[in-house]
Amino acid sequence: MEDYKFLFKIVLVGNAGVGKTCLVRRFTQGLFPPGQGATIGVDFMIKTVEVEGEKIKLQIWDTAGQERFRSITQSYYRSAHALILVYDISCQPTFDCLPDWLREIQEYANSKVLKILVGNKTDRDDREIPTQIGEEFAKQHDMYFLETSAKEAENVERLFYEIAAELIGQARSKDGSSAAAAAAAHRQSEGSSIGLGSFSAKAAQSNCCGGGAAGSVGSNSSQAG
Repeated sequence: MEDYKFLFKIVLVGNAGVGKTCLVRRFTQGLFPPGQGATIGVDFMIKTVEVEGEKIKLQIWDTAGQERFRSITQSYYRSAHALILVYDISCQPTFDCLPDWLREIQEYANSKVLKILVGNKTDRDDREIPTQIGEEFAKQHDMYFLETSAKEAENVERLFYEIAAELIGQARSKDGSSAAAAAAAHRQSEGSSIGLGSFSAKAAQSNCCGGGAAGSVGSNSSQAG
């Protein structure tokens, strides 16, 4: 049995084509899959990392962005410790749809879930959303903010390691005995929630509307999701 201190569930959401799958595969497999197909339903991958001297298991869920899969993906929000909301910095409509995604998060996710706004595809020359606009949106909605490029591996590891560090800090801020009990319970039932502390906004420095893996619900086809 693999030894780890905590297991954290991270869920990526956002429109189809923003690069969610590419971010996950870049982090977990160290590769950028050209012509990556759109996620059908939900896929997940697992990576164990060491952060602040602790071995942490990250279960990363990659959800489909298309409207027809919303009823499936919404069910994965509730047990998430962190939600990464992704848009494409070169496609304005993916940014315009962020309020719709936030309404889903508010309705289905734990109120204390860690939220991170990610502007992906910084390798593109045809930027439509300035960094400052993304930062301001994140601050208004109590979210962390970071821009990434899955293609160039820019800020991808930083994204997931900082999430892990923040979740560890929140877990440690709990009473020692209750945190230990929660961790033990979580290891026995990976779908349960540790019950993380309150979130405070922090902007990190640094498709259009409508929506190997460790496991999956569905499969892949068409342009990256």
